[in-house]
Amino acid sequence: MAVAAQSGRMSEAEGELDLRALGRAILSRKWTILIPTFLVAVFAIAAVQLATPKYRAESRVLFDGRENIFLRLDADKQLDRGPVDEQAVTSQVQLVLSRELANEVIKKLKLAELPEFDPVLNGVSLFKTVLAFVGIGKDPLRMTPEERVLAAYYERLNVFPVEKSRVIGIEFQSESPALAARVANAIAEGYIGLQQTNKQEQARSASEWLLVKIDEMRKAVGDAEGKVEAFRSKSNLFVGTNNTTLSTQGLSELNTQLAAARARKTDSEARAKMARDLLKSGQPIDSLDVLNSENIRRLAEQRNAIRAQLAEQSSTLLDGHPRIKELRAQISDLDGAMKQEVGRIVHGIENDARIAADSLEKLSANLDVLKRQTASTGEQDVQLRALERDAKSQRDLLESYLAKYREATSRDTIESAPADARVISRATVSNIPSFPKKLPVVLIATLTTLVLMVGFVATRELLYGSYFQSFGTAPVARAAPAPTEAPKLSGAIARDGHPALGVAISAIDDIARALRRDGEGGRRVVLVGATKPVGTALPALTLARALAKEARVVLVELAPGSGDLVAILAEPTTPTLADLVRGTVSFGDILTRDRLSRVHMVSVGREIEDAALVLGSPQLVTVLDALASTYEHVVIDAGALSQVPLDRLSQLAACAVLVAGDAADASAAAGRRQLLAAGFAEVAVLLNTSNVLNVDAARAA
Repeated sequence: MAVAAQSGRMSEAEGELDLRALGRAILSRKWTILIPTFLVAVFAIAAVQLATPKYRAESRVLFDGRENIFLRLDADKQLDRGPVDEQAVTSQVQLVLSRELANEVIKKLKLAELPEFDPVLNGVSLFKTVLAFVGIGKDPLRMTPEERVLAAYYERLNVFPVEKSRVIGIEFQSESPALAARVANAIAEGYIGLQQTNKQEQARSASEWLLVKIDEMRKAVGDAEGKVEAFRSKSNLFVGTNNTTLSTQGLSELNTQLAAARARKTDSEARAKMARDLLKSGQPIDSLDVLNSENIRRLAEQRNAIRAQLAEQSSTLLDGHPRIKELRAQISDLDGAMKQEVGRIVHGIENDARIAADSLEKLSANLDVLKRQTASTGEQDVQLRALERDAKSQRDLLESYLAKYREATSRDTIESAPADARVISRATVSNIPSFPKKLPVVLIATLTTLVLMVGFVATRELLYGSYFQSFGTAPVARAAPAPTEAPKLSGAIARDGHPALGVAISAIDDIARALRRDGEGGRRVVLVGATKPVGTALPALTLARALAKEARVVLVELAPGSGDLVAILAEPTTPTLADLVRGTVSFGDILTRDRLSRVHMVSVGREIEDAALVLGSPQLVTVLDALASTYEHVVIDAGALSQVPLDRLSQLAACAVLVAGDAADASAAAGRRQLLAAGFAEVAVLLNTSNVLNVDAARAA
């Protein structure tokens, strides 16, 4: 029989799960999955239909955290407060959730009078009483009315900050859509009012504190200014104009006079020197002092008039004429008079220079005296300035307190205390219930149950089935149920205990179908060779692979010294039954798998002595019982008829397959009779093994 196509049912990767086989197993238990899923769906539909609908309303508040600049304190108007951070918005969320605001809303809307918020008003339900008794819920009767209403209030309230914004969402849920909207709006308004009240209380507290500090500062300012005036009187450090002391002011004025006197002296001396030099040289004096003299101007005018007459008379008279001489004499007298007048002016300029020098000397002397006086009062002046600075700082602090007090008293009312938030979206009445969401609830419950049941069935199959290519743990040994009936193998079957040689089964698939059809009776089967040359390893493997198409199968090798199955093992070095009997390995260590199919395999050992040890061990029956409790079919390769104890094999399985290479061989009939005589209930004869995978092909694969 060709079984190469069957080997493609599993991946060659070691440890890989056979999803196709697992899916068939889950599909076979479909009613185990569908019935609970259907019941849960019906229950969910009934629950959402009977549940009391609840409505949700939402209002939104924008928290700015920055007052209008026209309402801000003068000291804060120049400050840049920056953006409001997430912590500030989160803090405002906690303010909305505060118990103070909750009590205000409850009192304002009279929520304590509604059975929705105080379930005790309509009587406590038996269900809640039982839950409270077992410790799962709270007993409403042990709670105060305030605690019950607050618990119901917070259970229906949801306050959250809108991501990446300063907006706070306020959601409230109630059985009445109108009540839900009223409560949401009342919470938003109460939050704004709470902010205004807090600001009013802060302003009132600040004004009271400032009033006390102002009284203290007024007294301190009066004391400081009194110390300044007392020290000034004691030290004669009186203050003149420009808020300077008299000595300092006199020193400044004297310096100014001294500079002016020094300038007058220098100017007078320069004018006098220039006038003397011009007078000695005989040149005309063009000095302003001379030119501005009234006598000089009058004499010059007379001289000019006589000169005009002289010029007029000279045109008609000679130089010796008496009139000409008289005019020249008058001109000479006037020149002399002008020189005398210039001398007097120069003498006056020299006198002014001497007066300026004397004045400068006196002013210098006075300045020296005043400097000595100012130096003697310098230390006292330093003390006075220190007292004045202290008085000024006290006065400035008093004025700042007065300004703050005026602004604080102006905010002593709710109307003048603006809040840091405002309502940007008021809650409206909604006629669409937010709970329950009928379709999503039913779908989620149904799908969840479906997934859980599929997972439960899959987990059970994985725990008790064999869907992996390799094993790391041993199957649990269980007592195999006693076969209720021997398998009815079609073909060569002894109905009355006598063989009917000649009627053969030519295909191992027929034997596999017969074993599957016979249920518990076909779970164990032994393959025995009619003669030693007839191999049983490959027919046993082919039968196991045929059964593994629809079931979990394990192939147990008991043939002494065969070694034919080693080539197709996924792990040729896996411990054997002989190692288990010797006690060197555990039960789970001896299981391995076929590289090309889902068949799991157990090898007897590598030596002939190993087979004898295993067949004679009492643990063999326990091992096969454990395998039968885990696998649906156990196929036993016993080897040649002449090499195994038939009475021992008949205790391991109720049916056997005799592998005979030739139908005419008389040894096949004799072997069948021996198997029936040993205690096997039914024996099938496999006459033709040409369709069985040969050993060389298996090794090559």
